[in-house]
Amino acid sequence: MFLPFFDQLRQHKVPVSMREFLAFLDGMAAGLATYDVDAFYYLARTSMVKDERNIDKFDRAFAAAFSGLENISLDDVMEAVDIPHEWLEKMAEKHLTPEEKAEIEAAGGFDKLMETLRKRLEEQKGRHQGGNKWVGTAGTSPFGAYGYNPEGVRIGQNESRHQRAVKVWDKREFKNLDDTVELGTRNIKVALKRLRRWARDGANDELDLGGTIRATAEHGYLDVKTRPERRNAVKVLLFLDVGGSMDPHIKTVEELFSAAKAEFKHLEYFYFHNCLYEGVWRDKRRRWTEQLDTMEVLRTYGPDYKCIFVGDASMSPYEIAYPGGANEHWNAEAGSVWLSRAREQWNSNLWINPIPEKYWPYTQSIKMVQEIFGAEAMVPMTLEGLSRGMKTLTR
Repeated sequence: MFLPFFDQLRQHKVPVSMREFLAFLDGMAAGLATYDVDAFYYLARTSMVKDERNIDKFDRAFAAAFSGLENISLDDVMEAVDIPHEWLEKMAEKHLTPEEKAEIEAAGGFDKLMETLRKRLEEQKGRHQGGNKWVGTAGTSPFGAYGYNPEGVRIGQNESRHQRAVKVWDKREFKNLDDTVELGTRNIKVALKRLRRWARDGANDELDLGGTIRATAEHGYLDVKTRPERRNAVKVLLFLDVGGSMDPHIKTVEELFSAAKAEFKHLEYFYFHNCLYEGVWRDKRRRWTEQLDTMEVLRTYGPDYKCIFVGDASMSPYEIAYPGGANEHWNAEAGSVWLSRAREQWNSNLWINPIPEKYWPYTQSIKMVQEIFGAEAMVPMTLEGLSRGMKTLTR
């Protein structure tokens, strides 16, 4: 019965083993989720999801396996499913207010509701738009989609509009945890927190609870002790590619920059275009008038800095391989020379690429940058990619 569900989990790349699937079946056989949709969902998720990054994939697989009512006829659904009275009463307790339950009781209760549904399925032929009686859409009928009825049964609708249906199977609450989605500022901060080296600095502005307890016990009176607050002592250099093919990724890069500024006390940042050359700049609006000498940057910031490049690495191969290959100015030395100098100065380095990883093999310049940095030192801008990159920087 549940083999199609198992297949959906595999298709949605949820790493579930046969042992975990059998544990789920044992739970069902033991009656842990009888006639309780919520219990069934949580039993399945607890049994077969071992990492929070796979919860959204699980939700999609769950919806694909159990929510496809719009793809089959309503008659088939009602003939195949015998809904117990006890289940309906439990769902009423969980999802309906006392006023709504009173309305249903006044109309004859859930038995009357389901009896009416069966009769209307027999009477109705085809789809009905609007109204308050037939199984249809955009009306006040208790059965159907895109309408409103406090005790309604939702059929054939991919999202909730009034949050009043008896049960919604396809609600996704964990989309942001998926390790394959593009990042927002919140998730970037979560990923960057992996790159930490704690140190205490600044004024004594944090309560030292352990020290206070020890001093109070020794002296016989309350002796409050404070200490400097712990801060992330990691030093980061951020080089951001701007302009040209990076324009579609402006929002994502801005979120990364915002998260990095919030996470790292010691952060220095510079802009470049396509590839690192002899000049970088702090203000992208003054890129031609206020450039900084890249060699001076190399001399100023010591090897204790972590160096992170952010860019799509998508450009003409000549910009990387040859002098004069840059598309906006004459570069006396090839971009690969400057990238190699940066890697030599800052041994802990990383390239974050907003282009999805599956497309990298089709762009020659991306492969060239990967060869310079090493395959492990280029990661995609996803939660999984940044987590992998932070591990690379801590080695």
